[in-house]
Amino acid sequence: MSKIQAKDVNGVRVLILNRPEKRNAIDLEMYTQLTEYLIQGNSDNDIRAFMIQGQADCFTAGNDLTDFLKHTDIDPQHPAFRFLFTLLDITKPIVAAVAGAAVGIGTTLLLHCDLVYADKSAKFQLPFVHLALVPEAASSLLLAQTVGPKKAAELLLLGDSFDAETANKLNLINDILPSDSLFDFALDQATKLASLPPQALQASRRLMRGNIDGIRLQMHAELEEFSTRLKSDEAKTRFHAFLNKKSHKPT
Repeated sequence: MSKIQAKDVNGVRVLILNRPEKRNAIDLEMYTQLTEYLIQGNSDNDIRAFMIQGQADCFTAGNDLTDFLKHTDIDPQHPAFRFLFTLLDITKPIVAAVAGAAVGIGTTLLLHCDLVYADKSAKFQLPFVHLALVPEAASSLLLAQTVGPKKAAELLLLGDSFDAETANKLNLINDILPSDSLFDFALDQATKLASLPPQALQASRRLMRGNIDGIRLQMHAELEEFSTRLKSDEAKTRFHAFLNKKSHKPT
């Protein structure tokens, strides 16, 4: 079964992270699939909105670190960063539904979504510095714009996890929903967006997003630093310690 499931419902392309045995850790193949689904949907007039979700117990545990250690040559065509730049360039609205862990990319991609809903099980974390890396997805810029510079520093530099109530207070999500209605509610919201006049919707979204060129420049700056950090001895030490710790966890 595909690690990314896609279905089109009432003008909404629903993308489901489907690697539960790895807590939806995103590998390079998954990034490639996500990018292709987004690009194709963005050019399809029958698709007017996107929705991204995981399973009821996990959104995503973040990047597949083993995969990253095998592919440390980072440029804009690297599958992970191509996905991030595609998120930036999507012209149609994106809704996300978050249950369980939303680690690293699981939190930063939300900054590019128009509407985000979570249940009480959602746990967000930005552990880049913990792994001797730097933020991505322009989160070093967008997070400060969303929550303020001091709170952004706390979330990005300390990298502690935080719950759905905190995310809601910080305006990182729109609302907290009961677990049994989260996905249906998010899809309803995406369907509402898909039913609106598409040109006016996309134009309004474009105006609200502001300086896309500035965001793109920040993403390129992050990419260059991320590439340098990923190859550093500091990162290799942290990565191997993290993977070794995971391999010794009781099952």
